[in-house]
Amino acid sequence: MDPNAGVPFSKIPETPLSSGGQKMPVLGFGTASDPPVAEETTKQAVLHAIEVGYRHFDTAALYYTEEPLGEAIAEAINMGLIKSREEIFITSKLWCSDSHQEFVLPALRKTLKNLKLEYIDLYLIHWPVSSKPGIYEYPIKKEDFLPMDYKSVWSAMEECQRLGLTKAVGVSNFSCKKLADVLATAIIPPAVNQVEVNPVWQQKKLIEFCKGNGILVVAYAALGAVGTFYGTNSVMESDTLKEIAKARGKTVAQVCLRWAYEQGIGVVVKSFNKERMKQNLEIFNWALSKEESLKIGEIPQSRACLGKDYTSVYGPFKTIEEVWDGEL
Repeated sequence: MDPNAGVPFSKIPETPLSSGGQKMPVLGFGTASDPPVAEETTKQAVLHAIEVGYRHFDTAALYYTEEPLGEAIAEAINMGLIKSREEIFITSKLWCSDSHQEFVLPALRKTLKNLKLEYIDLYLIHWPVSSKPGIYEYPIKKEDFLPMDYKSVWSAMEECQRLGLTKAVGVSNFSCKKLADVLATAIIPPAVNQVEVNPVWQQKKLIEFCKGNGILVVAYAALGAVGTFYGTNSVMESDTLKEIAKARGKTVAQVCLRWAYEQGIGVVVKSFNKERMKQNLEIFNWALSKEESLKIGEIPQSRACLGKDYTSVYGPFKTIEEVWDGEL
């Protein structure tokens, strides 16, 4: 039985990370927008998110949202919404063109400059591939892809943590095999693996592998990334999820987020809609029944995001499965 069941929402629960001594709010607020929005829009969305209770914010060099996020945090402190920066947990990510040993530390310093912060809480390798240095674009051109030297890049990530520029380090979009490659030489193991997880792509094998190695899985596209070029409506339009939501008097999004929370993983959810921001927080004072969880577990599995031929996005990789070494 969930100890938070029946308790009114007051604060997002936190979970400890395996390295760095950090505690991470299990529900994070995403700042990636597709299509991109004005910086002021992002800033105001973050301010409102802080006001309603979010304390974990997810950004990346590629999102171009680091600057408005940093401005929002500074303004939140000035407004008295939070007392200090220490109340906020910030995740950012290293882009593929900086995924080379000599560029990791300069990339993080640039992120810190954008955020106007002395440190971040979590720094992730965004994808398990490298690309030609100096080019920040997505999709990445086929000719710009390069194999990643996991040992040297991870060593540089570890140095970022030792220097105190990030409290913890991790990865994103890594398969079991690629995680094993990193773990084989790591002195500081990845604290987090941020990947797509939702009821139609449950990643049970990967979650089990990560838990066995002390790595926290954090879900993105928990609602299927509806409205983006890479997303799908298969999550929000699931008949099973709709039936559960209707029976419980919840939104489909709340059912998805609650399900993810009950898997023992973190979640990053993005909505700049003020009402949905609040709704997405309302998942900690109730629980799915055993029968409902079993029904969700029986949903046919297929990758919701990027589950197509994305040669233009992944260059030499014909499909996302090849990026993941065929490990599904």
